[in-house]
Amino acid sequence: MSGDDTEQPTVLVVDDEEKLADMYTLWLRNEYDVRTVYDGEAVLSNLDGVDVVLLDRRMPGCSGDEVMDRLERRDDDPAVVVVTAVDPDFDILELSFDDYVCKPVQADELVAVIEQQLTAREHGDDLRRYRQLATKRQLLELEHGPGVLEDTSDLRALRDELEQLEGELRRTLDDFDALLESFQRINRGPGRTRR
Repeated sequence: MSGDDTEQPTVLVVDDEEKLADMYTLWLRNEYDVRTVYDGEAVLSNLDGVDVVLLDRRMPGCSGDEVMDRLERRDDDPAVVVVTAVDPDFDILELSFDDYVCKPVQADELVAVIEQQLTAREHGDDLRRYRQLATKRQLLELEHGPGVLEDTSDLRALRDELEQLEGELRRTLDDFDALLESFQRINRGPGRTRR
């Protein structure tokens, strides 16, 4: 993105590993207005004007999971991207995030994930919800195999809602295939190859 600071989207980096959080900040500061905090408690007091939160899950005190729960109950609506060393499992079905990438991540991956969230916001709630569900599907399939969405009624409901949203988005968004392709290029799981 180009322009002066007033035009730059705001990203909040949240990680208790200060060196890692500072590295993410350095990577992103030329593209975004970046704020950095080192614990979950500090998130809520730093949300004003934030577009995207990069959030670690495992932090002492207020964990990333607790932060997501608190954010869900607020009027603020930043996109939440979990950036963590915690491998995803079925517990992600209950978490309120927009994307999830496993550490280690590279600068280009963080920028790509942030840009996808900003694009999804421009296209409305259906695309945002689709990406949330597609991320959960992709992570669970990476961890448990491609047939996992047939296992329980919760997983089948995720699959069904995802299919319904995809059909609607294909009818209403001319660039849906391009958006889907850019989404699928992100390597979300640890040690996994890109699709």
